[in-house]
Amino acid sequence: MWNGRRRVDIRAWHSVREEHAATVAERDMLRAENDTLKRQWDSLLRKLAGVTEELRALRAAVRVRQKAQAELASLYRERDIERARAAERDPNAALN
Repeated sequence: MWNGRRRVDIRAWHSVREEHAATVAERDMLRAENDTLKRQWDSLLRKLAGVTEELRALRAAVRVRQKAQAELASLYRERDIERARAAERDPNAALN
């Protein structure tokens, strides 16, 4: 086949069309895969945000518990000190 001054090879033309079609199909497949991966990424980010919030809440609860334990230990010390002060000491007993 002649196109103007150049001869166009039909087989080469069909090969180019097939390559183009394959490239377009691959592009479409990659776009679909990219969309799927974006959705998965967004889902993972949402899950991560949820886990991060749970971790913050857990850390806050641990701090509250530690503060309560420290306060309880302080109250026990104060009670023991008051008991010791209130106890009658034998004046004849050694101090050690």
